[in-house]
Amino acid sequence: MAGHSKFKNIMHKKGRADAARSKLFSKLARDITVAAKSGMPDPAMNPRLRLAVNNAKAESMPKDNIDRAIKKGAAGESDNMEEIRYEGFGPQGIGIIVETLTDNRNRTGGNVRSYFTKFGGNLGETGSVSFMWDRMGQIEYPLKAGSADAIMEAAIEAGAADVETDEDEEDGGHLIFTAYEDLNAVTEAVAKVLGDPKSTRFIWKPQTLSPITGDPARTLMKLIDALNDDDDVQAVYANFDISDEEMEALSA
Repeated sequence: MAGHSKFKNIMHKKGRADAARSKLFSKLARDITVAAKSGMPDPAMNPRLRLAVNNAKAESMPKDNIDRAIKKGAAGESDNMEEIRYEGFGPQGIGIIVETLTDNRNRTGGNVRSYFTKFGGNLGETGSVSFMWDRMGQIEYPLKAGSADAIMEAAIEAGAADVETDEDEEDGGHLIFTAYEDLNAVTEAVAKVLGDPKSTRFIWKPQTLSPITGDPARTLMKLIDALNDDDDVQAVYANFDISDEEMEALSA
């Protein structure tokens, strides 16, 4: 089973603090609106919308906000929104994938490039990083959902590809990974055994993690936080491996 750092390094995402709540809701609403426009405005008939709504609910986003975002998408208010993926390298060559949703490609591209430049990284071409990652589905459950063995058994029975558990009482949990095309089917199957998951999403999972310590690690965290603070950025993935002790030191 993976340790704390590997569990958290798969996707470094801000938004837990109350101060970041409104920004997180804004990003979730944007995702819902685009998903509603891409297909039926009914989550039961639109798998992508169902995932977006489930993720919003997992973050306790009010129902009125969710319904309003769906109506925006159904009314075509997201016509000018564009999904763009950026790939680059942080300090010590750490690979980073940035998923954005924007109505202004030039603004977003300029901002992302400036963050990489400011914090010792460089933006690469599309495909320069993602070939070292797997595009997968991810289902997240809290620790209280069951023991690592119970989660593993339910995941295998449902056809999942892998499971990782972090036993940390405060930030830990279970991650179930699926093939990209199997996410909805596996989610429905494990939900019958374990109940509704905390979140479900498509992710980029690194094939290997690269260790990083000291000042380069601190700079990397600043780069990732700057990216996450941008309103156009939906998610940031980085293939770093930092020990629990190092992470605590960086947070001090």
